[in-house]
Amino acid sequence: MVRLITHNLLACHVRGCTTNNFPLAFKDVEIQLREAEFNQDFLRGFLPKLEWRALVDTAKSLNDQSLPDTPPAPEQMDTEFLKALHHVLLEIHVEEGAMVCANCGHVYPISNGIPNMLLQEHEL
Repeated sequence: MVRLITHNLLACHVRGCTTNNFPLAFKDVEIQLREAEFNQDFLRGFLPKLEWRALVDTAKSLNDQSLPDTPPAPEQMDTEFLKALHHVLLEIHVEEGAMVCANCGHVYPISNGIPNMLLQEHEL
C-alpha cells in the first residue's frame, strides 16, 4: 500500500532522470484513513530517515496540515507531535491514482493501494 512512509522513500528511476525526481507528486488520488497502532519509539527512530520537507509538502498536497514546517528537536517531541507524525506516515493510505515525476513526467499508477514502479525496457 502507498502510505506516506513508503512514498517518502520513492524516487523516479527512469534512465537519465537524476535531478528533481523526488518526491513523486500524487495526482488524482483516492485516500482511505486506516487506524494503525501507535509506537512512539518506532517514530523517533524513523524520523532521521525522513526527508522532512518532502513529507510536509506531500501531506499538505493531500489536505493534511498537521505537521510543522520543521520537526522539533528530539527533546521537544511531545505526544501531540508524534501522533500527528504517526497519522501522516501510517494512517493515510493512497488507494488509487498516480505518482508523477516532476522532472520527466513519468506516471507511476496506483491501483488497489499498490504502486506500479515497473518501467518499460526502453526506460531502464
